[in-house]
This record gives sequence, structure tokens and C-alpha cells, in this order.
Amino acid sequence: MQVICLSRGVFVGGEELAVQLANKLGYACLSREQLTETATEEGIPVGKLEMAITRQSSFSERLALEREHYLAFITSQICDRSMNEGLVYHGRTGHLVMSGISHALRVRVVTGEERRIRAAMQRLGVDRRRARRYLEEVDDDWRRWTHSLHGVSWEDTAHYDLTLNLDHLSVENAAAGLMAISQLPDFQVTPASEKATLDVRLAAHCRLALARDDRTFQAAYKVRADSGVVTVSYLPHDAGRAEAVAAVVSSVDGVSQVRSTMATTNILWVQEVFEPSSESFRDVAEIATKWNAAVELVRLASGKETIPLEGEQSESGKSVPPVRARVGTGGYDGGIEDDVEEPSENGGVTPTIEELARLGRSGGGRVVAGGAQGLVASIDRSVPYSLVVLGDVFGDRGHAAKIRMRRELQSFLSDHIKAPVVAVEELKQQYLFGTRDIFRAVALLVAVLILFMAVFTHQRQVLDFLLGEWWTDGNLGRAVAAGVVVVVVPMVAYLYGSFSKIVLKLIKIE
Repeated sequence: MQVICLSRGVFVGGEELAVQLANKLGYACLSREQLTETATEEGIPVGKLEMAITRQSSFSERLALEREHYLAFITSQICDRSMNEGLVYHGRTGHLVMSGISHALRVRVVTGEERRIRAAMQRLGVDRRRARRYLEEVDDDWRRWTHSLHGVSWEDTAHYDLTLNLDHLSVENAAAGLMAISQLPDFQVTPASEKATLDVRLAAHCRLALARDDRTFQAAYKVRADSGVVTVSYLPHDAGRAEAVAAVVSSVDGVSQVRSTMATTNILWVQEVFEPSSESFRDVAEIATKWNAAVELVRLASGKETIPLEGEQSESGKSVPPVRARVGTGGYDGGIEDDVEEPSENGGVTPTIEELARLGRSGGGRVVAGGAQGLVASIDRSVPYSLVVLGDVFGDRGHAAKIRMRRELQSFLSDHIKAPVVAVEELKQQYLFGTRDIFRAVALLVAVLILFMAVFTHQRQVLDFLLGEWWTDGNLGRAVAAGVVVVVVPMVAYLYGSFSKIVLKLIKIE
């Protein structure tokens, strides 16, 4: 069923709006405060988490695990409650929990500063100065909370479908407007969005099971689910818990297969079609092995018409908003995918994951629709990505358009993901040792040796040059010598550093 997430600040009227909207739609209404109370009963120290995050105090490893536990808990709660009936959730970051699920309507509720101050003065019984200070402190706390849990800005409009200002709009009319918007095709449940919800729900349930079990609660895990296949990645020092992880996750309802991967980091690989026998797969797998990384696959769905990036125009000339949707072969479908793709038709994701699993490098995989916006929205900000590999995309476009759109996508991802974004054909040049590197290393080594031999075999001449004794005017000579040093030393450092980098690539050390 549909879920509507209202992100509201303090004293903006979001609670009243959520209640009225839920009554109009006949949906259940769930608040952050209710979830916090239930989480505390679950044993999650939400109060300690908030104090550590908002007050910027010391954040222990134990609290970091509890943070993951809390995220899994609220995700499972929202998904569970929205499976059988519609749900209106209001709080801080519910819209980020449901990121990448097309039938989730994500709304930010705001109002003018003056209205908030008056409401705070009335509710808290304080003067204007204290009310303003209180609101500023609470907003800062919420910013830190959002950034700590999800790695994004609470105020970033890219994470919302709609921003609603209640300063000049009554709660009743706002609820009526949201009710109408929620009925649009863009936000209706489809087989694809239902599958996405089930995958998110199953991953959260598995993460909760790991947090609740005495054998596994002390370790950090990243969990992904895809049609019952659950991939769990963990750090090397938790390798002793691998058998327990498989046993715990297998006991969760809905799990058909468990894949465990030991990793120190993650590589995100974005492409339209994957082929485990391809050269690009071998390159990515080699880097993953070298870095002890798990590889997460994202197939970027494509059609005859792809939603452009922000600021672009469609081929029809009309501006297209950055929505979480894809365009199928029949044109813009409002974010609705007609059906869930069969494993044999998912662009090689399934066989590639299986091959990565055989190598012990699988980080799971999924199909994402909606172009750049949909891709960014689907990324889990808590996952420590060291590299984003951009493969062949926009294959249905002409050569020139394909190159341009791929370049723009790479730039867009670089702006939104805190990791290097590298084209797949650049992997060899930047991270892998090849034949070209042999010749380059030899040339650099020869140049370095010539420079060092020249210096060490002509030490007297070098000293005379540096002291300016070769020049009639000693001061002028020393000035010229200083200028030469400024130029030559960085050049030598570059040559030696470049040679060392190639050697480190050869012995697989970064």
C-alpha cells in the first residue's frame, strides 16, 4: 500500500497536517515519537544516540552499531505498517528511509520563521528571544541527526517530491492538496515498487535479526536483499562470525539464499548490461580483490526516452522535473514500471552477482529506473564506497548524445557521492598494472637515475651553483639558483612519485 512521508520541523503544523491527511485517505498515521518509544522498548538507546549526535560528543563503536540497529528498526516498522494498509508517517527522516521506492510520496512541510516563533512562544511560555534561540538549536540538532544517519542534508530539496509551505495555506487545504497528489499515477503501487519495498523490508528484518542475536550483535554488517537473496558484507575481523551470520539470516522469513562477503570497503558499479565474461568484469573484480572490497551492481534501466538531468530539456522541448521514474518504450510512464523484470531479463545482473559470489566479492545488486536522480536516490549513504565505476550506459542513444549524457552523469554522480567516479575503461590506467605501465616505469626510472647520477657525480659543481659562486654577482647567482631549485625539485618529485605509484600498482598496494 501507499506510504506518505512528511518531514516536518518543530512548530510548523506538520503533526496536524499528517493527522488530517490520514483521516481523509483512511490511512494509518505514525509519528516519529511513536517509533522512538517503540525503539526504546526494543532496547535501542535512542536518547544516548541523540545526545551523542546532536551534542557532538564522543561516539563509541557500540553507539555506531546501535545507530545501524535503529535505522533497521524504523525501516522495518515503516515498511511493515505500509504493507497491508496505507500509511502517513511524519517525523525527521522517513523520506530517506523510503528513498528509491516510487510509490512513496516524500513531502517537506515548512512555514515562515515568524509563525514558528509565535507558536514556540505560546507553547513554551518564553519570550521572543528564547523562542528564536530554541528553534535555531533544534534545527541544528536535526541537521546533525540527518547527516549522521544518512549522510545528506535535511534541507536538500533533491530528497523530496514536494515542499509544502503552510504559511499561506491552511492545514485543511494542504491535506486536500496532498490527497489529490497522492492519487496521481506517479505514486501508485506497481509490481516493481512493491518488490523494492519487499527488498528493503527483508534487508531491515535481517539486519534486526543480526542485531538481536548474541552471536552477531557486536559486529557491523551491510545487508541487501533482492527477491529473497540476501547479501551480507562484513569486515575481516568479524570473519569468525561468518557461520553465525548465515544461520541467523537464514532463519528470517522470506530469505531463500544467503551470500556472505568479507570486505573492507565497497565498489559501486553502474551499467546497463553486465557480462561476467567481459574484460570490464575482470578489471572490477581484480580491483575488488586488491582492495578487499565488495562489488555492488546497479543496472541503470534505459528506454527510448530517458529522463534528463536537472536543467536539461526533453526531446520534446519540455522541462522534465527530477523525479524517481523511468521512461519506458511507450514514453513517460509517470514513474510506473509495468512489471518486475525476470532474472533472465535483468541485464546480466543475476549471473554477474553469482560470479562475484563465487569470488567472494558480491555486494548484491538491483535495477534502478529514473536516470541520474533515481540512481542517486537509491544509494545507501551509510555504505562506505571507495570507488564508483560507470560502465556503458545510454546505449539506445546516438554516439554523440551517448558520450555527452555519460559525461554529464559522471559529473552528476561526482557531485552527489563522496567517492571517485571513474569510467570503466579508465580502470586499467588508474588502478591496474598493464603493458603501458611497464614502458612508462622504465622511462621514469631512467629519468630519475640520470638526475640522481648527475647530482652525485657533480657534487662540487652543484654546490658552487647553489652558492652562486659561478656568477660574478653572488647575490644574483643565489637568486637564480633558488629559482632553478623551485623548478627542478618538484619535477624530480613528480618523476619519482610517478615511478613509485606504478611500482605500488604492480605489487597491488595503493
